[in-house]
Amino acid sequence: MFFSMSKFLKSEYAHRLSSTELDELQLLTKVFPFKVSAYVLDELIDWSNRHTDPIYRLVFPQKEMLIPEHWEMLKKAKTFTEEKMAIKTIREQLNPHPDGQMHNIPRIGDRILGGLQHKYRETVLVFPAEGQTCHAYCTYCFRWAQFVNVGEHKFKTKEQRDLHDYLALHKEVTDVLFTGGDPMWMSNEALFKYFDVLLESELNHVQSIRIGTKALAYHPQRFLGEEGDELLRYLEKMIDRGKNIALMAHFTHWKELQTEKVKKAVRRLLKIGVQIRTQSPIINGINDSAEVWRDMWKQQVQMGMIPYYMFIERETGAQHYFSVSLARAYQIFTDAYAQVSGLAKTVRGPSMSAWPGKVLIDGIVGQGEVKRFVLKFIQSRNPQLINKPFYAKYDDQATWLDDLEIDPALQEAIEEMKEEFEDNNDSMTGVA
Repeated sequence: MFFSMSKFLKSEYAHRLSSTELDELQLLTKVFPFKVSAYVLDELIDWSNRHTDPIYRLVFPQKEMLIPEHWEMLKKAKTFTEEKMAIKTIREQLNPHPDGQMHNIPRIGDRILGGLQHKYRETVLVFPAEGQTCHAYCTYCFRWAQFVNVGEHKFKTKEQRDLHDYLALHKEVTDVLFTGGDPMWMSNEALFKYFDVLLESELNHVQSIRIGTKALAYHPQRFLGEEGDELLRYLEKMIDRGKNIALMAHFTHWKELQTEKVKKAVRRLLKIGVQIRTQSPIINGINDSAEVWRDMWKQQVQMGMIPYYMFIERETGAQHYFSVSLARAYQIFTDAYAQVSGLAKTVRGPSMSAWPGKVLIDGIVGQGEVKRFVLKFIQSRNPQLINKPFYAKYDDQATWLDDLEIDPALQEAIEEMKEEFEDNNDSMTGVA
């Protein structure tokens, strides 16, 4: 069972909150999307300590997610029209589509493929329309605009032929990532229609199929029972046909790994040959400690999963509330990394998915005026920049790449990249 705000207010769970909390929650969910699964409510949240419980903060919006001016704007709205305008203004100022995502939309001639993204040469992202929701919404979600009406483009497609036709023209693509929302929200019937395309012989160059999902954390039942049996049979068939299947599992806190349901689901996936790689952003107030990451990575390895990424929270939504400075994120990562065995050191981070590419914070060197961040691209719109270290002036308040003063030569290269893109937006999206 899944609860919208209206359904939650009618449930017994609502009685666990004070009237003030309920009033604030109803206001906040006019701006931010809200949905939560019964599994999260019943098995993950510690209701007796909800104010500090990381899972509660993970799915229930908090008043501080709005800056005071926005909170007052929302509270002072007296009519439906005033409230609608306040919500629209607030959402627009929360940067609904960060990091040039709109720039990643490919096309074939004049045919715009709005449900695909192609930012990096080898990988195409697919946003199936049926999967543009989740079993529960994370309060810090960087794609929150997918779930609310902001009058902007929403990444989604119902055309499996768009995926086929684009991939058939782009033999350099080896990886397809299904994302959202959450593709695991989709029924098996809907999901398999997309998978069928990737099994066509002319798309044999697509070797790996990734599925970005938080279903293991929010609704592990998706991989159990009859529905789970059918899904696993199909995934096993794809593996037998030579496809590498990787579940990009989003775990934010070690508490999400504790239940018998998630443990059983993980075992079943691994048994048929699915890889499970784990990732999460580092989030203030939820997992911003080395101990949380250390314990999470250790448990993931013990369960047979592969720690993959620690991300920096993107510059969208309530970033002011959830973001951790780059310097602090690097220290937390380093402290946690020092406390795990080599099997967990597959993890990379902290990294930022910025406009020019995926930037890894690789170190901090020097002292005083010459203190520097050591950075490198682990993916880039320009492959020539990948894995080449560069420096940025140390700033203990910086939370994103744009806050940093980076090497002038690299900054010039990024500006040239942007100019080239603006002059010919086909050049950076693999357009045919």
